[in-house]
Amino acid sequence: MNVAVLGAGAWGTTVASLLAVGNDTTVWSHEAEVVDEITLHQRNPMYLPDIELCPSLRATADLQTALQAADMVVFAVPSRYFRAVVEQARPDVPTDADLVSVTKGIELETGFRMSEVLIDVLDHDPDRVCVLSGPNLAKEVALGQPSATVLACSDAARAERLRQAFTTESFRAFTNSDVIGCEVAGAVKNVIAIAAGIGDGLGYGWNTKAALITRGLAEIARLGVAMGAQPITFLGLAGNGDLTATCSSPQSRNQHLGEELGRGRSLSDITADMLTVAEGVSSTPAIAALAQRLGVPMPITRKVEAVLNGSISARAAVDQLMQFEPGAELEDIH
Repeated sequence: MNVAVLGAGAWGTTVASLLAVGNDTTVWSHEAEVVDEITLHQRNPMYLPDIELCPSLRATADLQTALQAADMVVFAVPSRYFRAVVEQARPDVPTDADLVSVTKGIELETGFRMSEVLIDVLDHDPDRVCVLSGPNLAKEVALGQPSATVLACSDAARAERLRQAFTTESFRAFTNSDVIGCEVAGAVKNVIAIAAGIGDGLGYGWNTKAALITRGLAEIARLGVAMGAQPITFLGLAGNGDLTATCSSPQSRNQHLGEELGRGRSLSDITADMLTVAEGVSSTPAIAALAQRLGVPMPITRKVEAVLNGSISARAAVDQLMQFEPGAELEDIH
């Protein structure tokens, strides 16, 4: 299979290296130094230091070269740049190619999931548009540590075929027909991870984190169900699995950002020190707006939004959350 991976950050590079094991794979980057490092040394020290990539992986800064005769195109671009890159690639994306988004986010201007952006821009058959999502911290996957993920697609036969392309001895891909649920879970878990990080920064313990993760999962499920997702999806790898890893791992960019906010640092100072994108920053206002439009209560998301826009402090957000009157634990999740 000929594969093009658009985006050579930590996760895009990891996915490209995985796919290159059994497929003719080219990764595209707009950064010439990244292309040179991959081409000359089979490494990406900017985003994935100390990791040796698959020797057969090719890199290019030219979209047309990357996309030529591609059977599958993987989009690994941060959500805030996603539409712009898809539009740039549109003239060269083969009409019969399968498309896979590995980006976790919601578009602020439209409320679209990333698969919806692909369909909107490329006018592709929705059955050809898939999503890869799960507890997949890039460095651990790149190191070959045992990991699992979900390949979501409305076409079961296509999902099975593409699942095999992603599966290696250390990386196991399962299939799921619930594209909406997998994408909602992947986007909202970044917001909840910021909240979990805030709790860490404030010095709270495991009870607090467990409560945030569990109530965060309830928010994810409520929004997903309102958008047409299947509730069972949120108990799987794309839901509970991804949420747990992102809220708990020191490798999580969103957890790290939240922890620094909890310690009192400003958002601008934190992001200035981060080479890679914390998707939760751009996704939080989009998810909050989507929840408001659908009438879905998401108190944790609302407080994270308030902390990010500077209207309340991290500690005040926690105090206000604790003033909510609890009701039925699993209300509206069915």
